[in-house]
Amino acid sequence: MEKMKVGVVFGGQSGEHEVSLMSATSVIKVMDKTKYDIIPIGITKEGKWHIFPGDVSKIEDGSWQEEAIPAFLPPDTGYRCLISLEEGKEVRHYIDVIFPVLHGPRGEDGTVQGVFELMNIPYVSCGVSSSAVCMDKVFTKQILRQTGLPVVDFKVFYKKDLPHKLDEIISEVEASFGYPCFVKPANMGSSVGITKAHDREELKSGIMLAAEYDRKLLVEKFIPAREIECSVLGNEDPKASLPGEIMPSHEFYDYTAKYFDGGKSKLLIPAPLAGEETEKIRDLAVKAFKALDCSGMARVDFLMSKVSGIIYINELNTIPGFTKISMYPKMWEAAGLPYKELIDKLIELAIERHREKQALKLS
Repeated sequence: MEKMKVGVVFGGQSGEHEVSLMSATSVIKVMDKTKYDIIPIGITKEGKWHIFPGDVSKIEDGSWQEEAIPAFLPPDTGYRCLISLEEGKEVRHYIDVIFPVLHGPRGEDGTVQGVFELMNIPYVSCGVSSSAVCMDKVFTKQILRQTGLPVVDFKVFYKKDLPHKLDEIISEVEASFGYPCFVKPANMGSSVGITKAHDREELKSGIMLAAEYDRKLLVEKFIPAREIECSVLGNEDPKASLPGEIMPSHEFYDYTAKYFDGGKSKLLIPAPLAGEETEKIRDLAVKAFKALDCSGMARVDFLMSKVSGIIYINELNTIPGFTKISMYPKMWEAAGLPYKELIDKLIELAIERHREKQALKLS
């Protein structure tokens, strides 16, 4: 039987570029080479697309660009391929399904998903609208709250107002939440640009840092909480994994604690929860997944108050980390679905959803 051609897209123009390289390396290494003909597709930080024919280890260390061949994806249903010029000749690299392993803006936010839709090609994870909404923490919280799902109190501010309203913004945050509080760019993942502010000076610097990454800024009330995560898998009938708990090596699970702490952060899978707490988190994870019209996969992150025990939905990641230490595959592994079979299932779900769309009328 002819192997399925899978385009694995990595890199991208976001602050999570390096995380994407680590995730893609893990995905490519574990994919079943007897089933799939893997086509690595790299996007540079400048937004240039390439075919990468070299050794997968060069993706993770960032040296892949040395052997990369410039290419582009034509948004035309008649192609369904990546086109490169090699020795002056056009070469078409046909693709059956795309597995984007892109984190953050211009990858996880519906932008490349729109290109795949124009190409009419199956792709792993959520569609255009759900990807865009889940990438935006503000939209996510507004929709979840409107649906009756629990979220921590928050306020939204805009970069354009900082030059003349910064003191007013700080006073509003102090009056509403006090200290500490969290400051975040609305559209970013892997805890990039996030600050826990303990006083006025840290709040001010945190706001300025977040504004380096986004035009829309989110300030959240701090609650002393356990950090719980839950993986969701499926299309119309999604299932939730066993939850896991993060014990960060830093004050909160920031970028350094996630990827560069030498294993000091602890991941407890399954999370040490009472039976009813586990089931409540799994139920909320599926409800959030459906409320935001997700498909394929998402990791739902929770905060569980150490004081009241109330469980809050923090955010959804539509292309969660797939590194060797990432929670999404680890939680499914604990639930009895190994990493390699998880990849197979995600590709199956992408094709299933594409077939459903193809059955819809266009005129």
